[in-house]
Amino acid sequence: MKSTFAHGVLVASVALAAAIPALAFAQSAAPLTRAQVRAELVELELTGWRPGAGSDPHYPEDILAAEAAVAANRAAGHTGAQAGYGADDQGTSESGGPRK
Repeated sequence: MKSTFAHGVLVASVALAAAIPALAFAQSAAPLTRAQVRAELVELELTGWRPGAGSDPHYPEDILAAEAAVAANRAAGHTGAQAGYGADDQGTSESGGPRK
């Protein structure tokens, strides 16, 4: 009896130990911010995807193709404005006249 109970406890603990990393992986990081979502939409639009196309007969294919193009751009190492993330560029012009 003790042997069967000990075997059951051992099996349960091994199963639990195996499931913990999977549960930790399933948890996502912080949710996306509004700026991140907008940046992703800009990236998709730069590939040619149009979100306001109405009832597009190519809906699943066109968004999947746009996402694949974005993934290819990221894999190619495009950063900054090309990737849609990063700091805004600093302006190079100033208002007003030259200093005296």
